[in-house]
Amino acid sequence: MKLEGSCHCQAVRFSLESAEPYPFMRCYCSICRKTAGAGGYAINLGGDHRTLTVEGRENLSIYQARMVDAETGAVRISDGQRHFCKLCGSALWLWDPNWPDLVHPHASAIDSELPIPPESTHLMLASKASWVEPQLGPGDRCFDEYPDESLAQWHQRLGLQSKPG
Repeated sequence: MKLEGSCHCQAVRFSLESAEPYPFMRCYCSICRKTAGAGGYAINLGGDHRTLTVEGRENLSIYQARMVDAETGAVRISDGQRHFCKLCGSALWLWDPNWPDLVHPHASAIDSELPIPPESTHLMLASKASWVEPQLGPGDRCFDEYPDESLAQWHQRLGLQSKPG
């Protein structure tokens, strides 16, 4: 499925192909919550990085999260590159060089109509803010940390993978 997206001020517009277009995975980690999740979580989609086209690239900036190991206190910078519009601050997509073929646009930045997921996965619930009450639907799955299936595996299990184009 072709996805088209943009920032709020329209200074950055992008498109990409996605075989995993269902906005089903809600991440409650502090990085997602603070950079893109006003409701206490963010939703990322899956896409083919090779198909990503960007207009207004000069208006992009990248944030790489500072991560602190809870046990040792050691600090490291995440490899994940969170792209956002430097003019309006809209979170747009995440790209990580560890998985260079993938790109994860924020569902909130997508202008195309997205399909409604039949169930949701709630991850990183151990990191959620105390004020957040997850809205759980029938069949939803919950995980304190990472889920037991990837974005692609979820789409495959439910027979929801989209064809290119």
